[in-house]
Formats: sequence, structure tokens, C-alpha cells
Amino acid sequence: MTAESLTVGGTARKRRSVREVRKAVEGGIQVVFLLCGTLAVGFVLLISIYLILSGLPAIRQIGLADFLFGRVWDPTNATTGAKFGILPFVLTSIYGTAGAVVLGVPVGLLTAVYLAKIAPPKVAVAIRTAVQLLAGIPSVVYGLVGMIVLVPAIQRTFSLSSGACLLAAMIVLAIMILPSIINVAENALRAVPKEYEEASLALGSTKLETYFKVTLPAAGSGVAAAIVLGVGRAIGEAMAIIMVSGNVSNMPSAFAPVRFLTTGIVSGMGYAQVGSLYHQALFSIGLVLFLFIMLINVLLNVLIKKKGDA
Repeated sequence: MTAESLTVGGTARKRRSVREVRKAVEGGIQVVFLLCGTLAVGFVLLISIYLILSGLPAIRQIGLADFLFGRVWDPTNATTGAKFGILPFVLTSIYGTAGAVVLGVPVGLLTAVYLAKIAPPKVAVAIRTAVQLLAGIPSVVYGLVGMIVLVPAIQRTFSLSSGACLLAAMIVLAIMILPSIINVAENALRAVPKEYEEASLALGSTKLETYFKVTLPAAGSGVAAAIVLGVGRAIGEAMAIIMVSGNVSNMPSAFAPVRFLTTGIVSGMGYAQVGSLYHQALFSIGLVLFLFIMLINVLLNVLIKKKGDA
């Protein structure tokens, strides 16, 4: 064998060994990714099973209709009997989330359009930094500021005995969901191909018409994902809301103290005796909240998919 053939053979073996090592590394990475995905699914399943096992006993004992549609939540009443109706919590959570979305989504989308398409670079950097700082503020700080500033302002403006009410909770939630909506929506708007806007401008549309009639609809799936994240943040918030909503089990009204599903769990967990019906009912509220969030996510995802197919 010549020196040239030995060199060629050695090079081929090196390339083969490099390919084998690369395949082994890629296979290991795939296994790691598979394990991470499996863990994520496993955690969801474990949480679901735990909530079902912990929440169903109280629902069976109280009665599904009395639990979901009862208007009175008085679990410690030993005189006339404990009441475990969570209809005020459910309606308050629905109204509060809907109000936060109505107040926060337009502001978030307009801000995202401004940052992605209109704002000068220096202004966009300043606003984007402020939005990122807004996302990093702990929820208890939102609640503290709302309790000190917003609640007294609502009380003075509407001549109420207390400004801690559903309206205050809506405003706080609307502010809290802004960072999620702005960040995700802005990224979706920036991902729209420039050719769409150039074609619209070439046909005689103004820049604003192009942004709102071409770019925004083209980024519809990303914008919808931003709204989904905002809704999830609004539904799951507890600490900030308990400080500005009044935390009273009333039927929802804009200027009345109310209690959300999340705040109902937080306010009762420290007083319920472990193993009691009251304690089990709190897990039942958690189960209802979990199913509520899952249902909203499924509905929003179905709407997004239908819109994308259309």
C-alpha cells in the first residue's frame, strides 16, 4: 500500500469516527429533550390527578349543584350549618378576567404596534426597557401600590365607603398583563415579512392602514398567543388581587368588595383544619380553577386554529 492510500484511509476513518461521535451526541441530546418533554407532561398529569383526588370528595359530600351554583360561602357557620357555594367566586373571576382583557389588550396591542413599527429607535429602547421592568415587578408590589394609590382614588371618585372592589382588581390585572401582551405581540409583528407591507404601500395604503389592516392580521396567531398569556396571568393571580378587591364573598359588582377563586383559596388555607370539609372544599376550588383555565386555553387555541385555517 502506498503512503497516499494510507493517508486517504486514515482520513476516511477519522471522518467516520467524527460522524459517529456527532450522531451519538445528537442522540443523547434528543434523549434529554424527550425526557424534558416527558417530565413536563408528567407534571401536568400529576397535578391533575392530585387535584381530582383531593377535590372530588368535598364535591361529592356538598353536592355538585350546591357547590357550583350556591351563592353563600360560609364554611365556619356552626349555627345554621356551613355553606360552600362558590358561584360568587366563579362569576367574579370571569368578570374580573374579562374586564382586565378589555382594558389591557387594546393598550398592549397599540403599544406593541408603536414599538414594532412607529417608535424611533431610542424611544423604543426606553419603552421596551420600562416594559421589561414592569414584567419583573413582584405581584405583591402591584397590590401594595394599588392598595395605597388606586383604592383611595376610587373611593374618592365614586364616593364609596371602600375603594377595594372589583373595578380596582380589574385595573390592577390590566396593568399586570401588559408586559406579556406587549412582548409577545411585538415579536409577532416584527416577524411579519416586509413584502406584505411593501405591497400594501405600493397599492396606495398609508402606513397606519398597512399596520392595522395588513401587518396586525398577518401576525394574528402571535397576537392571539399574547392574549392567551395575558388571560392566564389574570386568572391565576392572587396576591395582588387580595389586597385591592376587598376579599368578601359577594356577587360581582363593579363597586362592591369581591373574592376571586384564587383569593378564596389563599384566604381560607390558613384557617381550614387539615382533613376537614372546609380544607377539602378549598382543593375543590383549586380543581374548578384548574378546569376553568384549561377550558379557556382550549377554546382560545381552537379559535386561533380556525382563524389560521381560514
